Amino acid sequence: MSVDKITAMKEGGQKLAVIKQFIGKYAQTERSIAKIDAKVESLIRSSGAKPSFQMVPGYRWSTCINVNDSIVHGIPQNGFLSPGDLVTIDLGLYWQGYHLDSAVSLIVGSSTKAVKQFLSVGQAVLQNTITQATVGHTVRDLSHTMQVGIEKAGYNVVRQLTGHGVGRELHEYPPIPCYVSKGPEMKVRLSPGMTIAIEVMYTMGDWQLTTDPDGWTMRTKDGTLSAVVEESVLITAAKPIVLTAL
Repeated sequence: MSVDKITAMKEGGQKLAVIKQFIGKYAQTERSIAKIDAKVESLIRSSGAKPSFQMVPGYRWSTCINVNDSIVHGIPQNGFLSPGDLVTIDLGLYWQGYHLDSAVSLIVGSSTKAVKQFLSVGQAVLQNTITQATVGHTVRDLSHTMQVGIEKAGYNVVRQLTGHGVGRELHEYPPIPCYVSKGPEMKVRLSPGMTIAIEVMYTMGDWQLTTDPDGWTMRTKDGTLSAVVEESVLITAAKPIVLTAL
């Protein structure tokens, strides 16, 4: 990896981290999903970057916003958040030729102890997985950490979606499943300079998903709650650097 790439991705990651932190608070008072998306676009563009998601063919929004049983690719076009909703905001930006990708899940207002625990587990598993993102470890080590952590708590990781490499393209090789699969990516070894988006995608109930008629939004087939927490991470010879965290 070139010094220019490292510098650009560190800078872009900090831009996205600031925006992510702001929008998490903003969603507590602004309940219009469309306005939350518009705010993210404004913040990304005012930072000098571009919304990564608008570069995906056929997608014109800056975020994917998913509520309760919807888990990924939710179109932020219509609807409003309500107190007690579990909302996931996925956002990415493109800075000096490189993409950064991150997602946060949060509760609007207050909720039950069970939902708070659900989110707490996901965040803890993400942090544990990041600690495994070291030179010499494999994608399997990351997938195993996610699967064991989530299932030990009584939840399920999804099988139809994966984390991924990130850099010149928003989605790059290798895929990083949330479970130990039989795919060849399990053997990929992490090396200095790799940049990956680690995504913990999990559900309270069954892991099977279905896609809405809009062709984008995916949600749990059994209607149970779901969440996603994600960070873009740089692999170094020392320890992993979380690019999208302040």
